[in-house]
Amino acid sequence: MDRATPDAGANASFRRVLDPVDRASEILFGLIMVMTFTSSLSAAQAGRADVKAMLIGALGCNLAWGIIDAVMFFMSSMAERRLSERTFQAVRAADSAIAARRIIADALPALVVPALSAGDLDRIRLHLISLSREEVRARPRAQDFVGALAVFLLIFLLTFPVVAPFLFITNAVIALRVSNVIAIALLFSTGYTLGRHSGHPWRTGLLMVAVGLTLVAIASVLGG
Repeated sequence: MDRATPDAGANASFRRVLDPVDRASEILFGLIMVMTFTSSLSAAQAGRADVKAMLIGALGCNLAWGIIDAVMFFMSSMAERRLSERTFQAVRAADSAIAARRIIADALPALVVPALSAGDLDRIRLHLISLSREEVRARPRAQDFVGALAVFLLIFLLTFPVVAPFLFITNAVIALRVSNVIAIALLFSTGYTLGRHSGHPWRTGLLMVAVGLTLVAIASVLGG
């Protein structure tokens, strides 16, 4: 329903790009992947060739993940547009106002529907009927491409703060320690930011660190 008009579609897409839960999840995944590469480095015995191979692997992995995530974002956005278009068509084709209101109610979140009266649903119905088919036609729009690009950059650029110490510190042991500190700080700050929406920033920040490190350990043990 959010994508019924171009303006609504743009706002919905950008809200999704900035959605704290989705972004926190993607940052967590990106950090886990790059930390899996850095933690696999035997810092005490690593030479420059080993460090170079690790850097190439980490960058390549997050590059691939960024592309995949961007494509999935775009596909999800288009799926929502098609769903909105089908809802619009069903409302216009409904045999009665009661049937149209039922279709609209089914398309809305279950928590929202009880707060809406028949009059509220009818206003939505009249609004949808007033729209042209062109306005709701499911087609790619600029905000979909911008959103996908933002997702890609978020995942790919996240690699650089974690691998940067290996570019500037010749001692691999020290570089790994600095890299781990940066990664943990990023995990905590991501969880802290997410936790501000639930009222528990410190708890969520520490939980994000614990979850991230645990998943990195699991991935490393399983050969990830």
